[in-house]
Amino acid sequence: MLHSLPLAIKVEALEKRFDKVHAVRGLDFEARQGTILGLLGGNGAGKTTTIGMLLGLVRPTVGKIELLGVDVQTNRPLVQHLINFESPYVDMPLRLTVRQNLTVYGKLYGVVDLKARIAELAGILDLTHLLERPTGKLSAGQKTRVSLAKALVNSPRLLLLDEPT
Repeated sequence: MLHSLPLAIKVEALEKRFDKVHAVRGLDFEARQGTILGLLGGNGAGKTTTIGMLLGLVRPTVGKIELLGVDVQTNRPLVQHLINFESPYVDMPLRLTVRQNLTVYGKLYGVVDLKARIAELAGILDLTHLLERPTGKLSAGQKTRVSLAKALVNSPRLLLLDEPT
């Protein structure tokens, strides 16, 4: 039954070189919608670089990436509103409150009934009492939950998590 689900991600012969450094070499994988896939490897193995390529933020040296049936290299605008990501390497503006940050990201994604979506995520992720606090005044765990709320604000069909543990 799992094989009858459409593909969420298809990666073929993916490579990324930075001058003489091969960050990603010959990567092939598929993930069907409704599944969870983990990229495992040591420090410097190319996991974050791969996520950057999946998001269309880093251009592959060679290879092909399809997300939800769309070629990311040639048609990224067709899919970018359907995906989102969370990464400990990307900070939100620290002076803005949690609510302001979620509002900015929600507006970037064109979320309908954004106030209700923020309230829903705040309830699910135990952020309601933090909505008016500046993001820079949060603990590391609180920032992680806010970052996850940011990644879920647009109800993405494909969610990429960098260092989710």
